[in-house]
Amino acid sequence: MERYKIIKEVGDGTYGSVWRAINKQSGEVVAIKKMKKKYYSWEECINLREVKSLRKMNHPNIVKLKEVIRENDILYFIFEYMDCNLYQLIKDRERFFSEAEIRNWCFQVFQALTYMHQRGYFHRDLKPENLLVSKEVIKIADFGLAREVNSKPPYTEYVSTRWYRAPEILLQSYQYNFKVDMWAMGAIIAEMFTLRPLFPGSSEADEIHKICSVIGSPTQESWAEGLRLSKAINYQFPQLAGINLSALIPSASPEAINLISSLCCWDPCKRPTAAETLQHSFFQSCFYVPPSLRSRVVPTRTPPPVARGPVQNQNVRRYSGVVPNSKPAGNLSFSKPQAHDTGVQRRLNMVAEKDGSKKEKSTNNFTGQQKYQPPGRNGPVSVTTAINKGRASGRGGTEVAEKFASMSVGGARKEAVAHPPPPMKAGGWRVGPGEPFIKRSQDAVVQPARAYTRKVAG
Repeated sequence: MERYKIIKEVGDGTYGSVWRAINKQSGEVVAIKKMKKKYYSWEECINLREVKSLRKMNHPNIVKLKEVIRENDILYFIFEYMDCNLYQLIKDRERFFSEAEIRNWCFQVFQALTYMHQRGYFHRDLKPENLLVSKEVIKIADFGLAREVNSKPPYTEYVSTRWYRAPEILLQSYQYNFKVDMWAMGAIIAEMFTLRPLFPGSSEADEIHKICSVIGSPTQESWAEGLRLSKAINYQFPQLAGINLSALIPSASPEAINLISSLCCWDPCKRPTAAETLQHSFFQSCFYVPPSLRSRVVPTRTPPPVARGPVQNQNVRRYSGVVPNSKPAGNLSFSKPQAHDTGVQRRLNMVAEKDGSKKEKSTNNFTGQQKYQPPGRNGPVSVTTAINKGRASGRGGTEVAEKFASMSVGGARKEAVAHPPPPMKAGGWRVGPGEPFIKRSQDAVVQPARAYTRKVAG
């Protein structure tokens, strides 16, 4: 921790306090979260839900965990620094946010939720305090209560702050899932429009009463499972009709009212997913770029390239991390590229292979030409021409002649032979000792053709 200079405390929570600090070496401003609990082993630290979940996620709208430090049994999380949280903006706001601002922030949050849910996690503690804002960018933070979607229940009864807690959790259900995040976002969107909480209950019972007074009491048709849960804990819903959300949130457009109503639905099965929410008409003016298609942010620190010059491909991206399943550029052929090379290593490998490919082409062009056809199949072939080609590709005439000496001449066309030819002998075309011309083997039966009297060069 001596590498960081503490500036001031910016927040204090149930599990830890957050400080603004500066990295003495790089000058970067960071947020340091100091955990209140003591940790006596490193294994205990890296198995924390917040650490495990954030290590698996990398998204522009999820706060980045830069470092984890354990010092004197005290655990520190080093995060990227954000200016403030959404609660501070709402609390200090003197006039309403514009719908364009709300749409922009919500669109970013739902992109992060889509990414998170698809990777098997749900947050469970979404609230304005856990949405960090810097200018027009908003990020989800505090993954201390995050759970895996595929983890086995029962889950903890008390999770999110009461005002943003889904009704299935209030009724002590242990079978809830990622749809609790969608309920919380419905309440947060309404609060962004009105600057006051939508369901400000003082207790669990009062919270359910507040929800009934806004969206109406559940029925057998709207949420049969909720009635069963309430009966199991001996709770009876108040019979309230609810009110029109457009009257409660007059500054919201009909599309925004429809979105809030769909998110704050009694039955979690009827709430849309984060991916479905991105397709809602409220976000019609937003342009969604999937994470897989976004341009990667170039890291600040990149190992210096080893090779520079015309060989270096200008279109090759540089990454400091691992690039899985990267494919080589161009028409280079690789035997079996490694699946987990770093970007710079991959680029250097590409340069080395490209240089080797050029050398191989310059000295081995003969192997890349059309496969040799025996003269008996497609008519006689000029041996001198083949030898000249061999010379042009850097091979001597002797080597080509030796290759020809090891080949066999194909038989003549069947319709021109009365009887099956005798077995072929190797070397259908040969050069006798002391003879300057190439002769046909006496054992080979070939259709008559004009004689070739060209001398063998060399």
